[in-house]
Amino acid sequence: MEKKDVVNVSPSNSVRLIHPMHTVLVSCAGKDGKPNIITLAWAMPTSISPPLVAVSIAPRRHSHSLIEETGEFVVNIPTMDILDATFYCGRVSGRDRDKFKEAGLTPMPARKVKPPIIGECVAHLECKLYGKYPTGDHTIFVGEIVEAYANKGCFSEAGYNLEKAKMIFHVGGNEFATLEPKIHKPKT
Repeated sequence: MEKKDVVNVSPSNSVRLIHPMHTVLVSCAGKDGKPNIITLAWAMPTSISPPLVAVSIAPRRHSHSLIEETGEFVVNIPTMDILDATFYCGRVSGRDRDKFKEAGLTPMPARKVKPPIIGECVAHLECKLYGKYPTGDHTIFVGEIVEAYANKGCFSEAGYNLEKAKMIFHVGGNEFATLEPKIHKPKT
């Protein structure tokens, strides 16, 4: 094996080495019922049985306190069709603003939790807080998925239809990408 040229990456920027990351919009609401949205690229499944998903949120973020208050949130899957709104929701605080209104997104009733789903998203995972874990400058909120559904034609048991659901992946900074609709399979 030949020696490779490498580029050093600072430990504080090393998380970019695992990007691009699937970008999600998490909707939540406080006890007063006022909904909020936070854009996250740090989300992942953690268990099949029970079905669990984790999101990582800094304590200074408004959504952090809302999820702590109510113990519920929805992971919504946006597409490139709403990239600008997705980016906007990650740039402003919902403490004093109505992100749904300002981003032009539609709050719709969820089936089993109080926070609304985002109508423009193609899939939704309604969650009840299973646990929370401080990790340095973020908290990992683990939600038990109590209801999950996707737009007809965008998802099947095989997965997403990439021609219809052009999901957003955060590359780094202000850069995003989507997957090409061609599926590749290993030769073996």
